[in-house]
Amino acid sequence: MKTIALGISYIGAGFHGWQYQNTSTPTIQAEIERSLSEIAAETIKVTCAGRTDSGVHATKQVVHFQTAASRPLKAWVKGTNALLPDSISVDWSQEVISDFSARFSANARRYFYLIYNNDIRSALFSENLTREHRRLDVLAMHKAGRHLLGENDFTSFRGAQCQSKTAMRNVHHLDVRRVGDLILIDIQANAFLLHMVRNIAGVLMDIGAGTRDADWMRELLMLKNRNMGSITASPKGLYLVDVIYPDHPKLPQGPNLPHLLSGMLN
Repeated sequence: MKTIALGISYIGAGFHGWQYQNTSTPTIQAEIERSLSEIAAETIKVTCAGRTDSGVHATKQVVHFQTAASRPLKAWVKGTNALLPDSISVDWSQEVISDFSARFSANARRYFYLIYNNDIRSALFSENLTREHRRLDVLAMHKAGRHLLGENDFTSFRGAQCQSKTAMRNVHHLDVRRVGDLILIDIQANAFLLHMVRNIAGVLMDIGAGTRDADWMRELLMLKNRNMGSITASPKGLYLVDVIYPDHPKLPQGPNLPHLLSGMLN
């Protein structure tokens, strides 16, 4: 048996999230497993680095699977892509050691949250960005985000259906910057709770709009009460852009930026 890792990108619109649900519900996992199984001529089950919600995108989701099939690495990329819908792409493949886990071998994940800050909606990228009509103060948002750095209890930012045994997470960085009408929230942590990034983004947008000050973020963190925060931000602007495996240098390193925005976000 070989263990193969894949890097996958996808647009989440039109899918009910990553995780397989049933044969009639379109999910990213179902499409990936169906296509890989055809290439391998056997049933393939994949494990991902992090399950994304309905409507959430990825530029660098990482999965692994085991197979008895002998195929060149390029077959797992080009062959699988030939069977996938256009909104999902396998970007690379790599054989890894047998005990590699896309989920448990990772020590960090990185997300981008992209906001189109304009009071007039754009006809372009409507499923790829979150629009906020209120003019946002990026400096206030960035200042507020500093309160979340380090290891903290993120109960105030976890979704109601979160099944994690602990709300403790370690945020490595959280930066907010603007390029024209585009605002980028860049956050990396050892792991994330259900809806954690979207709940943080909702709070940051309210702070940026001036309805609360930057210190409100610290107050929410201390309250450990999700009901005291802002509404959960739309999934449209959320991208999984990197999964970090320091003990596996053969895997592609660094974030995979959203292609149309890469020149602006470097």
